[in-house]
Amino acid sequence: MAKGMILAAGQGTRVRPLTKDLPKPMIPILGKPVMEYLIEHLASYGIKEIMVNVAYNHHKIEQYFGDGHRWGVQIGYAYEGVREHGEVTPKPFGSAGGMRRIQDFSGFFDETTLVLCGDAIIDLDIGAALAEHKLKGAIASVVTLDVPLSEVENYGMVVADDNGQILSFQEKPKPSEAKSTAASTGIYIFEPEVLKLIPPGQVYDIGSQLFPQLVESKAPFFAQKRFFNWIDIGRVSDYWAVLQRVLRGEVAQMNMPGREVKPGIWVGLNTQIPWDQVTIEGPVYIGSSVRIEPGASIIGPSWIGHGCHIRSGAKVVRSILFEYTRIAADMTFKEMIVSPTYCVDQSGETLYRGDETAQLRWGDSRA
Repeated sequence: MAKGMILAAGQGTRVRPLTKDLPKPMIPILGKPVMEYLIEHLASYGIKEIMVNVAYNHHKIEQYFGDGHRWGVQIGYAYEGVREHGEVTPKPFGSAGGMRRIQDFSGFFDETTLVLCGDAIIDLDIGAALAEHKLKGAIASVVTLDVPLSEVENYGMVVADDNGQILSFQEKPKPSEAKSTAASTGIYIFEPEVLKLIPPGQVYDIGSQLFPQLVESKAPFFAQKRFFNWIDIGRVSDYWAVLQRVLRGEVAQMNMPGREVKPGIWVGLNTQIPWDQVTIEGPVYIGSSVRIEPGASIIGPSWIGHGCHIRSGAKVVRSILFEYTRIAADMTFKEMIVSPTYCVDQSGETLYRGDETAQLRWGDSRA
């Protein structure tokens, strides 16, 4: 079969404040970290040995996933950091540098390896992708997805000939300058010999350094065109949009937790909801131990994490509440992501609790 590598060492700066306390692969979708969907997907294709490189907030990833036995896989971790003034601080080695480091340590990558970014959910047919890679005799393959010309500015674009051999890359080109509509999805397939091309002991990136090197050396380096769902959480607006899609049931294999008590309304255990005195329009998920006061309303698609408290007269509209968030009486939160300490709108505009100028009031429901 193949081995797996999940890239999870980045800081996730573009999705702040979601990554203020969480590493990006732990951002939840339907109450499950993004990376959990990836591990389930790898396991379903028989990829059972998975290395994960980690740096920022690495304990959160390691404590949640452990050795992987819950998913029927083995997971190993490679921490990337340095000791400065007696303190250990995270310092990623780059996507390629991190893999070379693992290889120099143990020679782990001794067969075909599927490399995934830890912050996107995919339903790629891994079997077909590996078969095409082998058939072409590729030492490296990039899985691409066709995107509308108007959206090429958001992606790294891959330019290939008719046979799929990669000729060049364009990083976020203007639509008028784009030579292709094939976006790199951050899903790669590597043969062991690729790792020898990565310089040891230095920060080195797959996309901006290793790939141009492969193009220049005219190595058998191919792009694959595939049709699949690729849900990338690059920005806060993406996260909001993804959750809206998932709650509407537009993404296959994403099942709502809880029990459907009315059409489009799912509820966890131990909730306090005076149904005849509140307005709830699905799709809405309400987690365990949530308290909703009379006169409150929730308009879906919305996700109410466990332990939240929505006071009377408050309105939550197309929003995501992280666990233990309290929404003050008569407040309206529309199209926002709210946690006990911050709230952020789709554009990434963030307010922190205690900001005197903020019109909105919310807090921590635990106390």
